[in-house]
Amino acid sequence: MAGSLTREGLTVAEGRRGGPLIVTEDVELLDDLLRLCAAAGAEPEVHHGPPGRRGGWERAPMVLVGDDAAARCRGTARRRGVMLVGRDQDDPDVWRRAVEIGAEYVLRLPDSEGWLVDQIANAAEGVGRPALTVGVIGGRGGSGASTLACALAVSAARSGRRAMLIDADPLGGGIDVLLGGERAEGMRWPDFAHSKGRLGGGALEDSLPALHGLRVLSWGRDDEVTIAPQAVRAVLAAARRLGGVVVVDLPRRVDEGVAEALAQLDLGLLVVPGELRAVAAARRVASTVRMVLDDVRVVARGPYAAGLDERWVAQAIGLPLVGELPPEPDLLAAQDTGTPPGGSARGPLARFCAEFWEQAEAAAGEPGSAVAPAGGGAP
Repeated sequence: MAGSLTREGLTVAEGRRGGPLIVTEDVELLDDLLRLCAAAGAEPEVHHGPPGRRGGWERAPMVLVGDDAAARCRGTARRRGVMLVGRDQDDPDVWRRAVEIGAEYVLRLPDSEGWLVDQIANAAEGVGRPALTVGVIGGRGGSGASTLACALAVSAARSGRRAMLIDADPLGGGIDVLLGGERAEGMRWPDFAHSKGRLGGGALEDSLPALHGLRVLSWGRDDEVTIAPQAVRAVLAAARRLGGVVVVDLPRRVDEGVAEALAQLDLGLLVVPGELRAVAAARRVASTVRMVLDDVRVVARGPYAAGLDERWVAQAIGLPLVGELPPEPDLLAAQDTGTPPGGSARGPLARFCAEFWEQAEAAAGEPGSAVAPAGGGAP
């Protein structure tokens, strides 16, 4: 049976820029702001007053004005992203000065340091709409979830989307192997095992192997198979800030690290073969996953046992149906020649994935939006 997507529809709810403009003559305050910029991975431009060259004030992604420089910044063009920064917690005139320069925020250090680092990093990375993040989970072992995850990421990259594929299953053998990139240069999960706090999206992207037009985070070949939940959170958050598409290949069990990954997904795809035992197993997987992720949908995979079809499979599990995963007889032979799943644009798997992304974007009106349940949501 040929693969297809249902017509119920998928309702779907980039590059780094320069660092901030810092305006101050306060040496101690400048040292603090430079330290925070370094923590955010941003290179600031520093002036004692508003930049003399035309447009310098307006072009900066954000402006940090020290208390000492507020008077010198009166009369500058009103713009978003201006912050008045100082240390005096009890200054009664700070709000007047903020109004005079059109500041959106008044920040007191060191109390606001963590928040300010995040804002500087967002501005430097040009953060906009977060990536559409899709997780793929097998209803049972050998269901083809990793194959679909690879094909979705490869299809997204081939269409010009910014794409990242993340392997969240440490016992899956390494998704880079499916892409023929097990020897590719770049960082793997063990390199991020102790990450916490904020991880720069651009730094993450630059550090990963580039395979078939996308970035891939897989596992190493050593024995380390446990990643702290805070590291998973940092990596997924950085990947989402880049925009575009993130595809996560998930294991069937849910531990603390997998729960962190599920919490950052927009949509989960549960791949279920068309047999009774697979449906029974998938019901248990779905029940566990939905404790963290509300929007989980079924991708059915034939051939089907007598009396079953893709809609029966979805109804038996109690989740919306995305569609039917098509068979691709030459898939293993293609991988032997270096062609990844979905790598043949004319193949049924690639067409399925292309239609999936097209439906998601058509429903949203533009790429990268958050996904909402089709047909009123999962029961």
